[in-house]
Amino acid sequence: MFYYTYVLRSKADGKLYTGWSDNLKQRMQSHARGLVIATKNRLPVELIYYEACTDKEAAIEREKQLKTGFGRAYLKRRLKI
Repeated sequence: MFYYTYVLRSKADGKLYTGWSDNLKQRMQSHARGLVIATKNRLPVELIYYEACTDKEAAIEREKQLKTGFGRAYLKRRLKI
């Protein structure tokens, strides 16, 4: 089983959203349908990055890392955004 840390970009305002899930496809469908409170007012969103982990705690920790200033800088360098 994999756990995913992922980053979405809002096409409405360009802002990023970082989260984690054990079912990325289902979680993306929830975002697209407006069922996720954090992104429902920022639709549509696009998946721009994800990482797979075999450990749930590692995925949650990576989500926290990507939400820091260092993590945002890493994403900007990695994705050239």
